[in-house]
Amino acid sequence: MDKYCIITNIQKDTDFTVSNEIKTYLEEHGKICTILEHGNQENGKEENTYRYTNPQKVEPDTDCVLVLGGDGTLIQAARDLSGKNIPLLGVNFGTLGYLTGVEKQNILPALDRLMADEYTLEKRMMLEGTVVSGGRLVKKDVALNDIVISRSGALKVIDFKIYVNGEFLNLYSADGIIISTPTGSTAYNMSAGGPIVSPQASLLVVTPICPHTLNTRSIILSPEDKITIELCRDRSGSNEERMVSFDGDNSTKAYAMDTIEICRSGQYTNIIKLDKLSFLEILREKMSANA
Repeated sequence: MDKYCIITNIQKDTDFTVSNEIKTYLEEHGKICTILEHGNQENGKEENTYRYTNPQKVEPDTDCVLVLGGDGTLIQAARDLSGKNIPLLGVNFGTLGYLTGVEKQNILPALDRLMADEYTLEKRMMLEGTVVSGGRLVKKDVALNDIVISRSGALKVIDFKIYVNGEFLNLYSADGIIISTPTGSTAYNMSAGGPIVSPQASLLVVTPICPHTLNTRSIILSPEDKITIELCRDRSGSNEERMVSFDGDNSTKAYAMDTIEICRSGQYTNIIKLDKLSFLEILREKMSANA
């Protein structure tokens, strides 16, 4: 790899100390490196399609994007850069770091391995979700972890119907529902009691949030399946507001009779892997650290 771009979470590397150290080290080895600040949209312009990282500032011939922050920063970068197909390497400034595979104190040896092309790529599937109201497209976005439909405002359960490939599956009464990728299975899905899935798998995980029944469990679906969620009016007949969130970050409002359609995205995120630890070893390590 010869051309790099650094995306820096300024809340983690506030004075760009680590970012500049990386840039200097790469340039001393004859590589090209630029630094981008990870922050809100420039001037809040509505026409911008990115949330934090302007993809137009990432050169198309970039070999690698180094993401300095935590898992959340990497997820946001993956969404903003979706379609560019540039491998991402996360440098962990956060806590657990399931996705950020390099601790910041080990960054220089990691750079040596990158420059020597000693790495593998893990192809992670993404989701595409659309929110439709009255036949009109309200929102369309992608997610690396999950798409979540949840209540908003008053603490009331929400009722919704789920269809798979047009066939009715079930009527749920719950606090919400999580549609997760394998990558997102260790995030909100896990906290809600859903299964942990190897990130290299290709499938959809459907997990209700605090369902008001005794026998509701997660459902595993094929990556080729298309999920449609139809929001129902609440039990008082009022049109309560709900929220549809993409990776827990980019959210939009939804109401009764709106539909949310979710399927596998045509976009993928390529995660750079430098060590030979298996998913189970990483999972055991992270769970032990969180015990």
